Amino acid sequence: MAAPRHSRRAPFRFQGPFRGNPDPMSPAYRNGPNQAGNVVAIVADVMALILGLWILMYLLDANRANSLVQFVHEAANWLAGWSRDLFTFDEAWARVVAGYGLAAVVYLFIGHAVANRMHRH
Repeated sequence: MAAPRHSRRAPFRFQGPFRGNPDPMSPAYRNGPNQAGNVVAIVADVMALILGLWILMYLLDANRANSLVQFVHEAANWLAGWSRDLFTFDEAWARVVAGYGLAAVVYLFIGHAVANRMHRH
């Protein structure tokens, strides 16, 4: 007796983007739950950018009467309220760099850690 013939179907069939594991390059994968992770990472980046911009403006002795400088200073004060006077260096520039810089690093670290965690799930 002859051996049974197997069907000529491929062992794996293409599954649409909503069945099984989605293709990482497909729009369904990029726009799914990862979109929230992207938003978290962008917000953390913007917060760190504001803090870094204030450090730069302070070090370059920007005109404090300018409305943009005032806005960045107020936003940075609010964002770094918990770390602004954490260090007591003798030099004012060192206190600004350490206090606002610490806040920027913490926001980047925590924001991207949360975003990566959201990307995994």
